[in-house]
Amino acid sequence: MSRLRLGVNIDHVATLRNARGESYPDPLRAAEVAIAAGADGITAHLREDRRHIRDADIAALAALCVRLERPLNFEMAVTEEMEVLALKLRPHAACLVPERREEVTTEGGLDLAGGFDRIAPVVRRLSGAGVRVSCFIDARDDQVDAAAAAGAQVVEFTTGPYCDAVRAGDPDAPSHLAQLARAARRADAAGLEVHAGHGIDFGTVGPVAALPEMCELNIGHFLIGEAVFIGLPAAIRGMRERMDAARGAVGA
Repeated sequence: MSRLRLGVNIDHVATLRNARGESYPDPLRAAEVAIAAGADGITAHLREDRRHIRDADIAALAALCVRLERPLNFEMAVTEEMEVLALKLRPHAACLVPERREEVTTEGGLDLAGGFDRIAPVVRRLSGAGVRVSCFIDARDDQVDAAAAAGAQVVEFTTGPYCDAVRAGDPDAPSHLAQLARAARRADAAGLEVHAGHGIDFGTVGPVAALPEMCELNIGHFLIGEAVFIGLPAAIRGMRERMDAARGAVGA
């Protein structure tokens, strides 16, 4: 089984910085530390309201990732403003996500099936500019099929329902994992690379990492929170160790 990549989302370093209006902690420094600790790439979400990552951060992160030869995964809403910026920066990847101003964080996946006529042209234009396009979707057949039809190269499944169920002690947690596994198989069969993210922590990463179709996990909030107690390098290494152990157990 191939090595599972870890993308580290540094949005909430910017959240902490912005809380006081200071220049620190610096998301760029966090990205450098994450890469030094073993992150395979950096993820950042430039939201419409700029509540954490800002335009200058994205430009600096894009330059850093080029210099360090690591991919930048630019999370973006499907808006004209974000498309123009993505076409200007040409990040390694653009992950299309749903976005509402009033939400605390991304709630569920992009309704690609319902908004196909609006979203598919954006996928085509970004892909045509050499940007690898990922769609952040729920683990549902119709969404997988829509991603393939739109020409996306990657799907990133939201793991929020599974992770929330595990933390709540919900007996339906295994069914959420089974749904994720079925969707991963369907996406892989359709020629889509399979990623996952949202809500993953030390206690939930193993079963997700063990799915054989999984190529990359993008994890942010937990790692930044855990860094308060043990430091960011230790948090990343701890996640990396659990991911590798899950892959090794399956491959044994």
